[in-house]
Amino acid sequence: MGQYKKLWYALIAVLIVTFSILGYLGTEVYRQAPPFPDKYVTASGETVITKEDILAGQSAWQSTGGMEVGSVMGHGAFQAPDWTADWLHREAEAWLNISAEEKFQKKYADLGKPEQASLLAALREEYRNQSQPREDGTVVLSETRLKAIKAITPYYLSVYGDDPAFEKTRESFAMKNNTLPDAQARNKLTNFFFWTAWSSSTNRPGHTFTYTNNWPHEPLLNNVPTTENYMWSFASFVFLLMGIGFLVWGYHFLRKHDKEPEAPAADPLAKIALTPSQKALWKYAALTVVLFIVQILLGGLVAHYTIEGHSFYGIPLSDLLPYSLARTWHLQSALFWIATGFLTAGLFIAPIVNGGKDPKGQRLGVNLLFIALFIVVAGSYSGNFFAITHIMPPHLNFWFGHQGYEYLDLGRFWQLLLYVGLLFWLFLMLRCTVNAFKANGDKNLLTIFVASIVGVGMFYGPGLLYGEHTTLAVMEYWRWWVVHLWVEGFFEVFATAALAFVFYNLGLVSYRSATTASLVAGSLFLVGGVPGTFHHLYFTGTTTPVTAAGASFSALEVVPLILLGHEAYEHWSHQHAAPWMKRLRWPLMCFVAVAFWNMLGAGVFGFLINPPITLYFLQGLNTTAVHAHAALFGVYGFLALGFVLMVGCYIKPHFTYNEKLMTTGFWMLNGGLSLMIVSSLLPVGIFQAAASITHGLWYARSEEFMQQGFLELFRWIRTFADLIFIGGASLFAYQVIKMSISRDKSQA
Repeated sequence: MGQYKKLWYALIAVLIVTFSILGYLGTEVYRQAPPFPDKYVTASGETVITKEDILAGQSAWQSTGGMEVGSVMGHGAFQAPDWTADWLHREAEAWLNISAEEKFQKKYADLGKPEQASLLAALREEYRNQSQPREDGTVVLSETRLKAIKAITPYYLSVYGDDPAFEKTRESFAMKNNTLPDAQARNKLTNFFFWTAWSSSTNRPGHTFTYTNNWPHEPLLNNVPTTENYMWSFASFVFLLMGIGFLVWGYHFLRKHDKEPEAPAADPLAKIALTPSQKALWKYAALTVVLFIVQILLGGLVAHYTIEGHSFYGIPLSDLLPYSLARTWHLQSALFWIATGFLTAGLFIAPIVNGGKDPKGQRLGVNLLFIALFIVVAGSYSGNFFAITHIMPPHLNFWFGHQGYEYLDLGRFWQLLLYVGLLFWLFLMLRCTVNAFKANGDKNLLTIFVASIVGVGMFYGPGLLYGEHTTLAVMEYWRWWVVHLWVEGFFEVFATAALAFVFYNLGLVSYRSATTASLVAGSLFLVGGVPGTFHHLYFTGTTTPVTAAGASFSALEVVPLILLGHEAYEHWSHQHAAPWMKRLRWPLMCFVAVAFWNMLGAGVFGFLINPPITLYFLQGLNTTAVHAHAALFGVYGFLALGFVLMVGCYIKPHFTYNEKLMTTGFWMLNGGLSLMIVSSLLPVGIFQAAASITHGLWYARSEEFMQQGFLELFRWIRTFADLIFIGGASLFAYQVIKMSISRDKSQA
């Protein structure tokens, strides 16, 4: 460890403490998750819904695309309703109307305020306190509630079926006709929706708030933010300010401002002969941008489906390529191409670590990994298609078709193959580092780099730790290990360590600066990022300690992002360090964009939805999409593109990126993303937020609200942003593919 001993101790302490919190509270998630009652019964003991009915409904929901058709408990797509909030509101309204007719022979809306108040009090008492599980695992439902359930069930059967009377509604929700063609499966589906609404309206035993911490906002049931929600929201702002203060203090008082070395006269990496495995990376670069283009074209289609739910400018597509399938492929493609870009960078750096040599069989391994990636992409897409079109038998859906969970939509079999591929990549990387550790010299930078690749290779695995019928709270815990911790945590640390290693080998930064930056960044990113995972779980059926950890640590995630302006300036300055650095202008410009979008997309827009009080009202709205687009592409997308462009500069040294095309493409990507946010996603999200705060989430996601003319106009305006973005991506992709298939003039 040497002179970096304190930094290593700090990083190790961060890992021990943060993963202890994540693990301990994970056991709390298991213990306190909303239960699947053995059965729901009438007052006389007659069974009406069983646990098996609910689990069958969960499987039916997954087979439709799950979170890609509306959302459940706030997680999923933004177009159709949040089925939890929608069912809860409809059932409560039905209960009030049935009770009003029975007691006063009037509709609830026609009653006087005293009569309405008495019914509201009875509704809240029954739903919040009288529907808790008994010791024998049963829940008693009143006759009135059973009538309410029976009254609203036909709506969901019709929406998920092909009832002509609901054709317009399905188009508004971008749901194809017969989204779930089997009538029996549709009945089971309603049991699952009921269970999510029951979890959201039933007080946790011994408490005065529901299993979901009173989410969603529903005035009829007095579902309002809890005291704990307010307290930990205020605390998160305090932690944010405190973190920023300490970081600025430490940056100026503890940082040693070493003078960076002068750039060498020639590119040091260009002097290293390319290895066979590095030369084979051209196809990885091409696959990265091909998947990128596929992803954004699907994104454009998904965005248009929010206007024409069944068509693309009059062309009927929904029967063959419905919204749910297009969105599934859109999200899966994003993970695939970004991960491929990162894998490409690692496979390029590995032989450099090994002294410019390939271990025996490295090129074969690189080629086999490429074939494996291709099989996983093609196989998982096919499985998604056969699942959503219901060609695949239902019992095969979870394993080979569609898991139903956003970002982990691929069937479990394909998910396992992808993890095997990542482990094989890790093997290819580690076998190049063995000899490097045997060489003389300081190993601190190498160690943090190797630790980061272990994180990338290993931490996709937790996504395999839930099953088809795992309760949603537990599933979300493991899902966010992948989406948040793997992508936003370990990808970030890998990128920092990889760039530090490259810039040191280019002679642009000192070894001390590269090593210190990597260790400090690792601690800063992970201290908030690991327990910050819990901010996604506030309302999935977790308890106050989870809210406290999520709110406190997710605020700290934003802290290191305030210094990214300095990082962006350093990356921008590198291109002027020496004449030969001009070749690396476009990778560096991508890294500049990463710093900007990390600050805005991950920092500002991320913190917009991080505190419990804001997410309480904003979860499931387009404000979430603002953060998702700005952070996922703005940070990790630009990182992947930067890595691919950088690798291209070395594996095709005689190829020069077209300056005019790259300049145009770069600014079209950034401009298109910015316009997408400010002209559509953010305005729609703001109007939805007002509706959610005033009336409840059910209204902010309803057909009545979302199909208003002015909101549809915002979605039309987004078309221009999408076209600009697609144009910029096409220019980038054209240059990368041209680089990939080019031949060196010396070999021609």
